[in-house]
Amino acid sequence: MDLELSSEDIEFRDGLREVFLREIPEEIRRRNALSRITREDIVTTQRILNSHGLAVPHWPVEWGGKDWTPTQSHIYASELQRGSVPQPLAFNVSMIGPIIAEFGTEEQKRTFLPATANLDIWWSQGFSEPEAGSDLASLRTTARREGDVYVLNGQKTWTTLGQYGDWMFVLARTDPDAPRKQQGLSFLLLDMTTPGIERRPITLVDGSAEVNEFFFDNVRIPVENLVGEENKGWSYAKFLLGNERNGIAQIGTSQRVFADLAEAAGGIPTETGALADDPQFRASMHRSRTTLLALEATQLRVTGASENGQASPVSSLLKMEGTKALQELSKLRKEAASQDSMLLDTEAVVADEASAVAAAQYLNQRKLSIFGGSNEIQRGVIAKTILGL
Repeated sequence: MDLELSSEDIEFRDGLREVFLREIPEEIRRRNALSRITREDIVTTQRILNSHGLAVPHWPVEWGGKDWTPTQSHIYASELQRGSVPQPLAFNVSMIGPIIAEFGTEEQKRTFLPATANLDIWWSQGFSEPEAGSDLASLRTTARREGDVYVLNGQKTWTTLGQYGDWMFVLARTDPDAPRKQQGLSFLLLDMTTPGIERRPITLVDGSAEVNEFFFDNVRIPVENLVGEENKGWSYAKFLLGNERNGIAQIGTSQRVFADLAEAAGGIPTETGALADDPQFRASMHRSRTTLLALEATQLRVTGASENGQASPVSSLLKMEGTKALQELSKLRKEAASQDSMLLDTEAVVADEASAVAAAQYLNQRKLSIFGGSNEIQRGVIAKTILGL
């Protein structure tokens, strides 16, 4: 395939850049680059994008989609990342939205899809549980049918940004006697104002509390909030997880981080001069640059395969190596910031903002190797589907 963009795709890319940089406030993009984005920033950005028809381009056209080619969708995601534009909330646009559009009833589509696209509803994901993370099919939360309601009991954990959730999509066991653990699961929509829900925040190693655990005690969910068929939830979950993994490589983000670090290095002093002139730093940056070029070419090849309607197993390699590249760049940024990266918000910050958050970003991005399919899982996929082992 041709790894160069066509003139039409370049024009498409430039049009997106104009909207992203003109319409999304600079202070929001700056906070996003520093990992200091707020709930209000995410909502504001998504509503701006939605007003321009750019919040849910991969949805069906009747619900706001754009019918773009895979290459155009790739350009869209990359330009969001390169411009440090807060991406539309993944739980809404990449997870529950496509599920409802594909498997929901007409009433569910009318009720939820417009509000989901505009972030009038903030969705949370209720999948992972203690001892049921990578092995999701082992989940133990139950939803027992009693007349016109399901009674939900159990626990969910690692619920990212769950403190903001208005609704949660929950995978629960509705048939505990099913012969296989992947069977007997159902996909339910839960109003978070329902009685019987308890939330507990989880403090992460970087000091943030962006994830939560939830406990459900006889929570009653109306039967009409079942998505698709009862006991078919595993199929819907696989569909959702396929969408979740799109874009986790974050190559556009890595390119932006690389450019920012390369620019900053000229003004960071060392014992022998500027950091930009340090041989070890320069070698590390050259390795990162080479990796990013290879990843960008690989991403275009994966996009080319999907143009033919075929999913490429190389996407597993892309996710694994892309997340490793971003982690390596965050490590370089932390090392460049030196002691300034360890300053707390309550201290007198003498460094620039990027230095002050470098350690927190480094710690937070350790998770990239795990979510969306751990890198160990991806190695298994690569061994089986690419190497034939």
